[in-house]
Amino acid sequence: MPYAYDDQNIFAKILRGDIPSTPVYESAHTIAFPDISPQKKHHLLVIPKGPYRCYDHFVQAASDAEQLDFFRAVGAVAKQLGVSEVHGGNGYRLITNSGPDSLQEVPHFHVHLLGGEPCGPLTAG
Repeated sequence: MPYAYDDQNIFAKILRGDIPSTPVYESAHTIAFPDISPQKKHHLLVIPKGPYRCYDHFVQAASDAEQLDFFRAVGAVAKQLGVSEVHGGNGYRLITNSGPDSLQEVPHFHVHLLGGEPCGPLTAG
């Protein structure tokens, strides 16, 4: 079954400029901006500019250039925030959700990058 993309989701609206955002990083295929409800000192969302529903959709349908740009962007954002270990930080956590069981709230592939303080256990139970 092909992935259906909802072009009315909040990230699609941000990408179109219908909703303002404050990008901290932008490249040809990727944008990163602060989460509106941060859970850690640093909590950013990194999203591809293309219409991808979830991780599976992204890796199956995005071009090699889009995928490479996205994953390099994640590293660039971690470096920019000073959380990357190779750049003097103490590390960070990446989270992505896919589908109802994961409680994915926005149907646009994205990665939460959390850092700047200990992230705690991976799950609560």
